[in-house]
Amino acid sequence: MYKLTIRTSFAAAHNLVNYQGDCENLHGHNWKVDVAVIARQLDKAGLGIDFKVLKREAGVVINELDHKYLNDNPAFAGISPSSEHISRFLFERLSEHLNSDVIKVESVTVWESDNASACYYE
Repeated sequence: MYKLTIRTSFAAAHNLVNYQGDCENLHGHNWKVDVAVIARQLDKAGLGIDFKVLKREAGVVINELDHKYLNDNPAFAGISPSSEHISRFLFERLSEHLNSDVIKVESVTVWESDNASACYYE
């Protein structure tokens, strides 16, 4: 098994629902996102998945959040668009795009700051 990871980023605004404190107010982050996939085997070029493909597919999904007000996204209807929920959303969407007999999304880690992250995996 091989584990491949890319890092990408997006900027967006949100406010936490059912939260008492500063984060219940509208604010934004420049999130960093680590996407890790597992490859069961390598192709003829010795790659589990081309990093270009992984970055492109991550970009398609990240674009759904980039420069948006996350609370308006139907995926977060009735829930806070917290780092935890964002990591799960990205995991599920990326799994739809990438999972195959050879590749499986292992985890998605969302960094809301340099010192705070949430990771979703199954």
